[in-house]
Amino acid sequence: MTRRLIDLSHDISDGLVTYPGLPAPQIDEYLTREASRARYAPGTEFSIGRITMVANTGTYLDTPFHRFEDGFDLAGLKLEQVADLPGVLVRAVGESERRIGVGRFEGMAVEGKAVLIHTGWDRNWATPAYGEGHPFLTAEGAAWLVENGAALVGIDSLNIDDGANGTRPAHTTLLRAGVPIVEHLTGLEQLPLAGFRFNAVPARVAGMATWPVRAYAVIE
Repeated sequence: MTRRLIDLSHDISDGLVTYPGLPAPQIDEYLTREASRARYAPGTEFSIGRITMVANTGTYLDTPFHRFEDGFDLAGLKLEQVADLPGVLVRAVGESERRIGVGRFEGMAVEGKAVLIHTGWDRNWATPAYGEGHPFLTAEGAAWLVENGAALVGIDSLNIDDGANGTRPAHTTLLRAGVPIVEHLTGLEQLPLAGFRFNAVPARVAGMATWPVRAYAVIE
């Protein structure tokens, strides 16, 4: 049986703009290979990298603490919520309508599954176009996913909510229900509609709500 791993994450690089208005990461070395030679035996050298960034950088996962002060954070996130989840894909590519509503999900079996929304917006990644007019999940769509037991919801767009509207109903509905959100996915065109497993595990950082992930799918 052939087993494929499909990477669904963007690279994080020095100066990358993930979300307009948020600072870009700064990546350098705390200890260079040249400087390390004075610390170790001849012929032995190391590099220790350093990164300064906001948590919402690259492809990242939101926990309830992102929206709610009493919600669980990254350290409270269970592996079962983000690892080896059965996945289903919702294709919403090339639509003139930005709103992704209930009609996209009706009839789907989403209980206990990672629901990934493929909009194709990742084609604009790292360009000014990525930050404007992006597709998003409606409040009604988010409510339907919660009511029908979705375990995780991901999207390959700038925001799961309409960035022009500060109310953020999709974040509110999903995170209140304890459903993690993964934003800024990429490569979803490589996935089938079903029959894959999804993984998006962040670092276990206490007191943090959001963190980059190496999201990927496993297809048997």
